[in-house]
Amino acid sequence: MDAILFFVFAVIAVACAANLVVQTHPIAGALSLIGVMGSLAVLYLLLGGEFIAAVQVIVYAGAIMVLFVFVIMLLNAGAERPVGRSVVARYLGVPVLVIFLGLLSYVIQSMLPASEAVRFGGFDGGAPAEVGRLLFTRYLLPFEVTSVLILVAILGAVVLGRKEL
Repeated sequence: MDAILFFVFAVIAVACAANLVVQTHPIAGALSLIGVMGSLAVLYLLLGGEFIAAVQVIVYAGAIMVLFVFVIMLLNAGAERPVGRSVVARYLGVPVLVIFLGLLSYVIQSMLPASEAVRFGGFDGGAPAEVGRLLFTRYLLPFEVTSVLILVAILGAVVLGRKEL
């Protein structure tokens, strides 16, 4: 049953991601991205990462997507105008992409050692207490560097968005 749910939500995630790339209207693309984020949260749940799934829904599918939609509406972005494609891109694009992805997957699979199969629900290290303990002990420096980078990005956005008087 877990494998069936995994494949269903994996197909939904890939379909939403493909729809995101194909969409010409930004709001429709943002909704497709919400579908990808929701599907990933379900996949995390199936693998036993309840905390990561909750963070995925709250932070990415919630806050970040609201921010994306707000920026899209603030900029009043409309649908893209269709652009003429070359004949080579129209007829050779998909077959060349499939061949490239096949070769890439073959090379990656031949370079990596064989590993054991994934057990659904077998991960038990994602509890909030354990994540917090690791975040503030072992990964304290990367956490603080990330917070400084976010602070610099916020200051840059304020400086760029400030109106001259």
